[in-house]
Amino acid sequence: MTTPRVANLLEDIRRLSEDRFALVQALRQLVLDLDPGVSEEVKYGGLLFSAGKPFCGVFAYAKHVSLEFGDGAALPDDHKVLEGEGKLRRHIKLCALDDVEQKHVLHYMTLALRALDGKSKHG
Repeated sequence: MTTPRVANLLEDIRRLSEDRFALVQALRQLVLDLDPGVSEEVKYGGLLFSAGKPFCGVFAYAKHVSLEFGDGAALPDDHKVLEGEGKLRRHIKLCALDDVEQKHVLHYMTLALRALDGKSKHG
């Protein structure tokens, strides 16, 4: 179920760019379909997804959408698409719907969710 805060953010994104809105919606659907326990909330100006603990976020910017992983540095980067140099965070920059498949987004979302299992995701 989409909360009013999520709906308002989505509407704001839609007003700014129909293309970025479509990309955010595609990412939302993928992540929410990963597991029935996945929830979303508006945080840090974007959508934060959790399964007991946060594991990824989707943020719309002026020219792209970013899929962020708080513990992304710990994820294996099999397809060499993770960006970022910090100690923890990594992201995938997406500019078009085709990027979702070409950058193997579902693979990385799944890795991030599974990584919670090793960190006691439910408590």
